[in-house]
Amino acid sequence: MQLSINSVFSIPLLILGGYLLILALVYFRQPQMLYLPDMPNRALEATPTQLGLEYQNISLVTDDGIRIHGWHTNHPNPRAHMVFFHGNAGNISHRLDSINLFHKLGLEVVIIDYRGYGQSEGSPSEAGTYLDAKAAWDYLMRIGVPGNRVIIFGRSLGGAIAAHLASNQSAGGLIIESAFASVPEVGAIHYPWLPVKLLSRYEYATANYAAKAKMPKLIIHSRNDEIAPIEQGKKIFELASKPKAFVELGGSHNEAIYISREDYMRGLEQYLDQYFARPK
Repeated sequence: MQLSINSVFSIPLLILGGYLLILALVYFRQPQMLYLPDMPNRALEATPTQLGLEYQNISLVTDDGIRIHGWHTNHPNPRAHMVFFHGNAGNISHRLDSINLFHKLGLEVVIIDYRGYGQSEGSPSEAGTYLDAKAAWDYLMRIGVPGNRVIIFGRSLGGAIAAHLASNQSAGGLIIESAFASVPEVGAIHYPWLPVKLLSRYEYATANYAAKAKMPKLIIHSRNDEIAPIEQGKKIFELASKPKAFVELGGSHNEAIYISREDYMRGLEQYLDQYFARPK
């Protein structure tokens, strides 16, 4: 059976049409791929009270008028304050283990949900998350916390948000954990058959922001990270301005801080002891 000329030409056209459809779907569905506030749901499943920690609910209004929700945990004798920016899935109630760990290290913690997450209003966007972070910083300044006693901490997507804030403020420290160098770069790793750098609607250029931030930095990354391969963390570290330190963990993107708990705690304690000694 012989193929007609039309059939010969139609097969490549069908393939091309299918590929273009995939490109269009990827382009328009990027917000749903990046922001996952409903995993497992937007409801707060617990509070710091369950850990025996005192805290206050805080309601902040961003520069563009969005009301966001967060917690401020109390510490009787803090060595510093930490402003905590979480990853792209879930909400602040899914970070209680980390809040408790940081409390034991002598830190008061302010953690917020980005717009569209948890009890915060609005819908997430890159520019919006940066404004949410600034609202958290402004809150600490408003209640009288010195900027040089604030550690900006970001995990995964929150690493980019933390680095952006740190590049624009005079904080005491910056900790970036399990982050990517930028969305286009990590996207190209996962989708090598797509022109990700042309398609990407987001930058979240963690490495570039870390290069501009002037405070002491700690970069934490797992050699087994399947979402943001360790080369991403190493690039952030290489571009980051000094002083800086790197802690390598083992374990997956979401489990490294549990699997490598001793290394994780040791790295945090060394950083904190060097730059934020406990009050006597």
